[in-house]
Amino acid sequence: MTTKTDAARDADDADVGAAGSQLSTAPEEEVSFPSLGPIGWARWFWRQLTSMRVALILLFLLSLGAIPGSLVPQTSIDPTKVEQFRTDHTTLAPIYDKLGLFHVYSSVWFSAIYLLLFISLIGCIVPRTWQFVGQLRSRPPGAPRRLTRLPAYTTWRTDRAPEEVLGAARRMLKKRRFRAHTVGDAVAAEKGYLREAGNLVFHISLIVILVAVAVGSLWKSEGGKLVVEGDGFANSLTQYDNFKSGAFYDTDDLEPFGFSLKSFDASYERTGPQKGTPREFRANISYFRGADGQEHQGKIEVNHPLEIADSKIFLLSHGYAPVVEVTDGRGKKVYSGAVPFLPQDMQNYTSTGVVKVPNALTQDGKRNQLGFSGFFVPTYGGKGSGSMFSTFPALDNPRLTLTAYHGDLGVDSGLPQSVYQLEKKNLKQYKQDGRAVAQMMQPGETMKLPGGDGSIKFVGVKQWATFQVSHQPGNGLALIGAIAVLLGLAGSLFIQRRRVWVRAVQGADGVTVVELAGLGRSESARLPEELADLAEALGPDAPQAAETAAPDPDAPQAPETAAVPAPAPPQAAEAAADPDPAPSAAPKNPTPTGPENAAKPTDSADDPADPSEGARA
Repeated sequence: MTTKTDAARDADDADVGAAGSQLSTAPEEEVSFPSLGPIGWARWFWRQLTSMRVALILLFLLSLGAIPGSLVPQTSIDPTKVEQFRTDHTTLAPIYDKLGLFHVYSSVWFSAIYLLLFISLIGCIVPRTWQFVGQLRSRPPGAPRRLTRLPAYTTWRTDRAPEEVLGAARRMLKKRRFRAHTVGDAVAAEKGYLREAGNLVFHISLIVILVAVAVGSLWKSEGGKLVVEGDGFANSLTQYDNFKSGAFYDTDDLEPFGFSLKSFDASYERTGPQKGTPREFRANISYFRGADGQEHQGKIEVNHPLEIADSKIFLLSHGYAPVVEVTDGRGKKVYSGAVPFLPQDMQNYTSTGVVKVPNALTQDGKRNQLGFSGFFVPTYGGKGSGSMFSTFPALDNPRLTLTAYHGDLGVDSGLPQSVYQLEKKNLKQYKQDGRAVAQMMQPGETMKLPGGDGSIKFVGVKQWATFQVSHQPGNGLALIGAIAVLLGLAGSLFIQRRRVWVRAVQGADGVTVVELAGLGRSESARLPEELADLAEALGPDAPQAAETAAPDPDAPQAPETAAVPAPAPPQAAEAAADPDPAPSAAPKNPTPTGPENAAKPTDSADDPADPSEGARA
């Protein structure tokens, strides 16, 4: 064992520099990588992006990204639910805001995945398309040297000349829609190009769907409108209760059309365990198209929209609108009409709403804005029911309960407010004998206000319906893409690309040896069956030769012997009737026995040629 001197240690420390002494006893290895440069890195990134592996990863990420878009409330669909979520989840809401989960489909990260997938698919498809075009223009490769090595193989001997056999084989294969040509002593044929075409159609269709989604997102328009029976709607921006559109949509392009809600038909199950279940929802409307369009009659049902001028009108929901008349302190009717109440119970339609009367006056002519908040039940269970909730969704026993307020409604402040809520900050509740003024009314009854400030009468009930007017220009393109995806996928799964070779060589005894072999792109049990069918079809033009009694033992061996059992001639009748064929591609009868088939040659080292060279599908 040797010990380093202080001078040697100082020399080692000087070699490592300021880093001090080496901390590991492992030998140092210096590995140098070639510098790619900007062009090299760009080429490497492009190759990774356009690989099928990355495309599948991006498609998987796109599917994962759509999950929060389905589970988390979206601002573009229901802003009210988003605000409610923020109120209920004060911890999660800020995190969701930073991640863009309230607007997933317009977020930066979702758009990045979308665009990268779009580019990746294009980068995958373009080179494969040119490669497929080159394959269509090329001819099938020549036959391998040893056909016996292919997975499907059969052979027999015939008295026909090799030229006749090859000509018959070429005609037979072309008749069966193979691309066939003669190469040397064999006919090479190929079939199943639609498999690759289906693969390309599948990927191109994915791009079509992505384009359709982009078109539908950028040029779409969608708006909602609540319409009471007897009222109408015109396709103008000011007519919508809510409206949103894509980035490239121009509101000046709104098509001129409109409709009126004539009546609404609703029926419900009256008895049994499904009591109250809706059976029919139908809005009967009259509509027009164009500025001077003729009026037409139509109907809109759930999942059966009405299409007008490239827009679809969907029926979303319905409810009830009590009709009221309000008289102020001077006895003047200051409000008359139907007020939509929103259902709080979608099963039996217990609804809430407000009535706002900003132009009422007192007896002495002073301004006195009136407000009423209340409940509406289409079927009241009666005083003995112990509940104010509705017991059935139909208008069997309607009741309207109102509570009266007066003061400042806040409608003159210039700030927007909901027509379905009453701002009570500057309002005072009417009271009489220390109790709040509230009354449950049947149709035709009136509630009088204290101090002679007027009254409100419950006249009757109308129905309302909410409609969604949707313009989605990419839907037709998306449907075409979806159908093409299914067709392309079916073609790539069920069509097999395969190659077939027929070789005919004349032996030393003057008898022609016919070899038939096939190779598929993928393992398939149908390839041997198809090869047997081809052999049977070629049988009449190349019948099996008769047995020779004493063949010459010194004659060269014919090449039909192989390391696999040689099947029978194709014309054997029992081969076609065999319900469970052997793995070989032809009938199961053995070839004629004799000295020429006694030896089974094997591949030797002095003939190392690969028989499948050029034969891979």
